[in-house]
Amino acid sequence: QVQLVESGGGLVQPGGSRRLSCAASGSIGAIYAMGWYRQAPGKQRELVAQIISGGDTVYADSVKGRFTISRDNAKNTVYLQMNNLKPEDTAVYYCRVTGSRISWGQGTQVTVSS
Repeated sequence: QVQLVESGGGLVQPGGSRRLSCAASGSIGAIYAMGWYRQAPGKQRELVAQIISGGDTVYADSVKGRFTISRDNAKNTVYLQMNNLKPEDTAVYYCRVTGSRISWGQGTQVTVSS
């Protein structure tokens, strides 16, 4: 079984920053991609950012220039640095790891509010 341990969520004021971490452990083979998705009330779950094995990254237009995804392959850990947070960033953020199987984290709440 695969376990994804997420951390870094919480309450932050508009304009503030947070960093999310997701560490994968257990019976994991080669990892092709690691990414972050989010789902806000009344909205579909959407891709926020993804990084693949070669280092290429993709971002949702809504977070470009504000969020940065990175990973530490030796630790099987992916990070999401979130800067200049806006109220519309409020959502449950989910880590996803893609290898021979797809694994999802339990989700961590990020709330951006004054």
